[in-house]
Amino acid sequence: MMMSRRPINPSRRVADGGAASLEASIRSKTRSPPYLTIGLVIVGAFLLIGYFYRDTGTFGSIKGISRVEGDFSCTVEVQKAIPFLKKAYGDSMRKVLHVGPDTCSVVARLLEEEDTQAWGIEPYDIEDAGHFCKKLVHKGIVRVADMKFPLPYRAKSFSLVIVSDALDYLSPRYLNRTLPELARVSSDGLVVFTGYPRHHKVKVADKSRFGGLAKLRSSTWWVRYFVQTSLEENEVAIKKFELAALKKSYVPSCQIFHLRSYR
Repeated sequence: MMMSRRPINPSRRVADGGAASLEASIRSKTRSPPYLTIGLVIVGAFLLIGYFYRDTGTFGSIKGISRVEGDFSCTVEVQKAIPFLKKAYGDSMRKVLHVGPDTCSVVARLLEEEDTQAWGIEPYDIEDAGHFCKKLVHKGIVRVADMKFPLPYRAKSFSLVIVSDALDYLSPRYLNRTLPELARVSSDGLVVFTGYPRHHKVKVADKSRFGGLAKLRSSTWWVRYFVQTSLEENEVAIKKFELAALKKSYVPSCQIFHLRSYR
């Protein structure tokens, strides 16, 4: 006995066909164009390259190099003041030594200037420093040295010496050793960046890094101390610096003292 074939429901065939065409339509709409996918891959590759090489030899990202944080940072102020220091000191900016924490950021900024050679002394540990900073140390451009001891340079090795975020952590006992040393290795001048007593907040966390809290002193205290150590203020450099700063409406957030080198 032959079994009769079950008739096919035409409406079901139409429904199945409609569902299939609808699914294909959705897939075609959600599928990204090939050029968009390729573009996203390229952008992602550049981002990865930038991440891994963000501190390897270029001077463009000064903010990434500097590790000074908080409200008290004259090292950052040094970078802002470099154009005005060039106006004040001219050719004396040809061989510059910076002394202070995060000196790699200042050295990087100085090396961007034409006809300027720069070196740095980092008074504190650089274990957490980036690859670029460690490269400067490896090349001998930056040295890690205790400021309480004689500097590893001959007299008048540099035309200009700049110090920031360092003297504030020294007691007068150690200042008596360090400040004359800074003047000794300079030939054309010594520039001191120090914090204002009332304008900066000293973080207790700095004690673990710098061995103590910053002793923020007034300008009167510093001027009196310079006289006691036979260091004279450089009136010519002061006037040139203030004039250049005035033209650009630059107001330093740190005290800046311009001193003559020992004769």
